[in-house]
Amino acid sequence: MKGRDLTARTVGFQPGERNVFFHLLTACNLSCRHCYINPAQHGATTLPKTTVLSWLRLFARPEKESNLVLLGGEPTLHPDLAEIIRAAKSMRYAVTVDSNGFLFHDLLERVTPAELDFLSFSLDGPDPAVNDPIRGAGVFRTCTDNLRLAVGKGFNVSLIYTVSSLNIEHLHRMPALLADLGVRRFFIQVIGLRGKSAEKTHKDEITWQVEPDRWLENVPRVAKAAADLGIHVTFPKVFLGPDEAFECAGRVAENFFIFPNGRVYQCPLCEDYPLHCYKIRDNQLLRHEGLNEDRLFTLDIPEGCVMNKLLQPENIEYLADGRPRHRISCCLLKQEIVPRSRKKNNAR
Repeated sequence: MKGRDLTARTVGFQPGERNVFFHLLTACNLSCRHCYINPAQHGATTLPKTTVLSWLRLFARPEKESNLVLLGGEPTLHPDLAEIIRAAKSMRYAVTVDSNGFLFHDLLERVTPAELDFLSFSLDGPDPAVNDPIRGAGVFRTCTDNLRLAVGKGFNVSLIYTVSSLNIEHLHRMPALLADLGVRRFFIQVIGLRGKSAEKTHKDEITWQVEPDRWLENVPRVAKAAADLGIHVTFPKVFLGPDEAFECAGRVAENFFIFPNGRVYQCPLCEDYPLHCYKIRDNQLLRHEGLNEDRLFTLDIPEGCVMNKLLQPENIEYLADGRPRHRISCCLLKQEIVPRSRKKNNAR
């Protein structure tokens, strides 16, 4: 496969596609320096299993499969996670669990690979020297040990790497590590100014975000290198080309970000603010009154994403004539590179 031209393609939003991101709790065993969880806005409770199942039914579609990502905090801290996974599968969800790798409550012994579509691990460096100052002492070893165990048991494993100014220079070392670990799906994420990273940026302690030229120089190149090793890579579009039209996921697809306090957002950039479209009360999905995120999705501005312009204006650079140097895409717009062998298998 080496030497082949593996080109990234933009994955457009599909009408009717439904993605549910469900935060079962906000508690976590780690204190990552860039954690986006904000207990003041998201709540601090662990939802009981009965509530989780009731809320899942609100978004399930018996006629069509929906994608479900179970999140925290750390979702494996939930004592009933295995039962929640099985119940979600019975509701026609394709289920992914996003974990920091500690896998509490013996999750790998309580569910089978057939019951869980993907188990996704978070790692922010190719070795302890890079990862652990961001995520915590000893995290790299625990995460990679449990990842190898999951691969050995036959689980579909993916890995998430959140790119920031603290680790972008080490991103190029990740493909070789993933190949060694047996990971076949790689998600590269961009750091968001939410939660802790927003607080630190505003205090000028850390400049978390990566300059556009640095992102464009590094991320697509590393994605191609990973695909060259047979790894399916997905990464944010972030910047639009001159001839590319801006498209907001909120206008086309159905994305729901659910938190333990009942807030339901459609745009993750808004999660530090009470701009949620919906709320869950007494196990009913209700519209949230007021000027909310969905009222802003319809606005067209030269900068691209209106939420980014309103909430993260420091991301945008301008030319001397006042035009934005780069237009920012919807934060949910992705690019992917699928290795040739995977394309052939998918076509069968």
